[in-house]
Amino acid sequence: MMGMTSPGRLPVITGVRHFLAHTPGLVRYGHKPSLDIARNAAVAENIAGHLRTFSEAVAYPPNRAYLGSIYPDQLRDIPRPWFLQNGPAERRQPHGDMMPEEEFYAILKMADDFDIVWLTEDFVKEATQNLQDNPLISSADLDKLTDGHQQSGIEQRIAQESSLPLTLKDGRLIGCVTGAAGSDELNAGVLLENLACKATAAMALRTLLHDGGFDATQVQYILNTGEEAVGDSFQRGGGNMAKAVGELCGLAGATGSDVKAFCCAPVHALAIAGSMVTSGLYDRVVVIGGCSLAKLGMNYTGHLDADQPVLEDVLAAFAVMVEPDDGKSPVIRLDSVGGHNIGAGSSLRAISRTLMTDPLARLGFRFQDIDKFAIELQNPEITEPAGGGDVTERNYRVIAGLAVQNHEIDRLDIPTFSARHGMPGFSSTQGHIASAVPFLGHAVDHIGSGDMQRAMFVAKGSLFLGRMTQMSDGFSFILERNPAR
Repeated sequence: MMGMTSPGRLPVITGVRHFLAHTPGLVRYGHKPSLDIARNAAVAENIAGHLRTFSEAVAYPPNRAYLGSIYPDQLRDIPRPWFLQNGPAERRQPHGDMMPEEEFYAILKMADDFDIVWLTEDFVKEATQNLQDNPLISSADLDKLTDGHQQSGIEQRIAQESSLPLTLKDGRLIGCVTGAAGSDELNAGVLLENLACKATAAMALRTLLHDGGFDATQVQYILNTGEEAVGDSFQRGGGNMAKAVGELCGLAGATGSDVKAFCCAPVHALAIAGSMVTSGLYDRVVVIGGCSLAKLGMNYTGHLDADQPVLEDVLAAFAVMVEPDDGKSPVIRLDSVGGHNIGAGSSLRAISRTLMTDPLARLGFRFQDIDKFAIELQNPEITEPAGGGDVTERNYRVIAGLAVQNHEIDRLDIPTFSARHGMPGFSSTQGHIASAVPFLGHAVDHIGSGDMQRAMFVAKGSLFLGRMTQMSDGFSFILERNPAR
């Protein structure tokens, strides 16, 4: 592991922003719902009867925690079920924006360079009016909405070309998505997934650039961490989504690439970005992650059985700016990086040792020296009805157990340790998004204000899902208060 770098080239995080798109009309295109609807058309109607309104989604406490208006610990004071706690909330919150589906469909069109998305003339007029005052949308973006289509033409395209209809929550048809001509691989479903990933990542990045006052032309490298697979049958998953998003956001002076490591990708990428900055290769690197449309409604059957709303109805994204030391921003401790090495073994004990115990010991830290551990922050209201339990709480008890083994606390103190150094899960099940990074904005805020000294970000991945190895994966690092402060 590399040592702490010299002052002036410490990699720091100077900005974090998140983005949510509320897309109830797209839930049926999540992988699990789409398979079930193909077998039984009545499933679509059942799902439609359990979809939330935008006001319900934007006021939902876990979504507010993701966007920064609620600190995760505050969720403990909000009675469950959280989906019944629907008070007033603004769509724009401290760490980002939630966009209604009426606007997000227009963003899909803005991200479309190949006439994949068709929108009706009436909808184009509505969307243009809704977006014309949005500071993140340019006149060039709005120009892409000028070519609306007649409703009859869209209906014909759906009937003749196996296009996917785009509908709002109320069932209104407002457009369609068409696959690439002559390609079975690049069908409408695949292109919709990739466009959604591109669009959400772009909105997170645009928010970061706007809020931080960053000059887009000064960004030099983009690391994309989404789970999408851009490519056709000759290069499945070849990429490069990073450059596609950079182009959409005006990063004319940047290049980039995609990092693929299942749920671990964002944490890998943040360490890579820090290394690029420390080495002097680049001065301004952004790490982005777009949504996973395939995971919409993934646990919907448990939600329907419990007669609760389908809570997997949002697409999530994030963007992070990494730069050289500015004397105030939190530092990525590259000497704290923990990686799950190939020879370490894939047991929970082995993964925990390589990601937490060993890095802490190397730095002379105790578990209690970490104010907060950010891990897989799955929202329990999503996972529990589906039989998955509270994934986040389970992981915090494992960390507390490690502190017991390290003779720092007594076994009876496990609940107290978990509460103090952990937090309730609040992330949607968006794969790579849920693993640690939802807490990044909160950590930057609290470390910057002096309320927190350091946080450890721990991600675990499931490499065995690709059927190429039985191994798991994991990566971690510590974010720490700037030594100049």
